[in-house]
Amino acid sequence: MPKVGMEPMRRQQLIDATIEVVAEVGLGGATINLISRRAGMSSGIISHYFGGKQALIEASVRYLLAKLKMEQSPDTPYERLMKIVDLNFSEVQQADSSTKTWLSFWGRSMHDPNLYRLQELNKRRLVSNLRYSFKQLLAPEQAKDAAEITAALIDGFWLRCALSRTNKARFAVAKSHCKKYIDDVLTLHGVK
Repeated sequence: MPKVGMEPMRRQQLIDATIEVVAEVGLGGATINLISRRAGMSSGIISHYFGGKQALIEASVRYLLAKLKMEQSPDTPYERLMKIVDLNFSEVQQADSSTKTWLSFWGRSMHDPNLYRLQELNKRRLVSNLRYSFKQLLAPEQAKDAAEITAALIDGFWLRCALSRTNKARFAVAKSHCKKYIDDVLTLHGVK
């Protein structure tokens, strides 16, 4: 008889193992056997908890996406904008295993409809969250443009840092550039 409360722990162990294995060998090389071995479990447990490798990969991507959500929304639109930038450059998003998993995921999402859907969801959520805060500070058209540009800066700077395998200082500089853009836009429009 399975122990009560073990399922969430085991699911997380498999997600963590998936992220580690994908970071080492890419999505194509991440087999059920490698993942289950890394998690210290039998290969059948993946089917039991997730139904298969594809669902486990999607769960792992959703886990990384969840790390981009705010636990509590800051009080002001400006603080919320800064928090969005902070989350996208957080320690979790800078970790070598996360960056390699994101890069593998983005590459595979061009050919996999389910992963593409998750990527589109992530992209739309980032722009929507930025636009929501900018709309409280700027005219609607300005807010729309500022949100699109800020999202592109976040993704672009993060991608450059991840691809160059730079140190934490480089991620900090990238985060600073994104925050400076927000400050500059708000100053330009007389908000700050």
